[in-house]
Amino acid sequence: MDTQVQGMSVIVTGGSSGIGLETARLFLREGARVAICGRDAQRLAAAEADLGAPPDRLIACQCDVLATDQVAAFAGRVRDSFGGVDVLVNNAGQGRVATFAETDDDAWREEYELKLFSVILPTRALLPMLEQSDRAAIVCVNALLARQPEPHMVATSSARAGALSMAHSMARELAPKGIRVNSVLLGLIESGQWRRRHAEQAAPGETFEDWCRALAVSKGIPAGRLGTPEEAARAIFFLASPLASYITGAALDVSGGVSRHV
Repeated sequence: MDTQVQGMSVIVTGGSSGIGLETARLFLREGARVAICGRDAQRLAAAEADLGAPPDRLIACQCDVLATDQVAAFAGRVRDSFGGVDVLVNNAGQGRVATFAETDDDAWREEYELKLFSVILPTRALLPMLEQSDRAAIVCVNALLARQPEPHMVATSSARAGALSMAHSMARELAPKGIRVNSVLLGLIESGQWRRRHAEQAAPGETFEDWCRALAVSKGIPAGRLGTPEEAARAIFFLASPLASYITGAALDVSGGVSRHV
């Protein structure tokens, strides 16, 4: 199948590991040019080496997506190297485990700033280039928590809901400009965080795979396992590609069936 991304220019924030890295890998495999960013220079360099693409097809830039000046510099580098942008994947962000009683004012502010401004600042900086593309798309990597909140992640759930609402509003506003905006709502996906928990919590001799299967059962995941970063990346890729040319304002559930909302 022709995925129609050959020659496109793709930005992936939080692209130095996990889902972001696998998304970048998939776009490169399909012939796109990719720019990734992340805060950790060492991890970013490792990701660049892992992807192994030539400099004319891959940019790896240290950037904090909550810092306006750094985001502007990243956008300028992409413009100078690629000449424009067709796709923005807003992927930065992580969860905060805390109940309402445990979450102080600073934690609330930090969580809302991370979940909202990690989308706002890159989108604002890259919007002029996206407006010039005839295949423009924005994908916001979100979580099932946006629609199915959990009391032990109250601030993250609330901020995720706000980010989902914002993405839907952006989709309506930007559609006349030819820019599609969609979200993916992720359930439990394998990550370095889960591997660290396995190392801390697993029984002697219990493999990561067996531990994850037991976790999936305890969490009531019908698929019986955690998702992989590659599976999440494929969902992101589809929504970002011209294959999804008539899809905007959507939120694709990638959770192994654990969602309870209709």
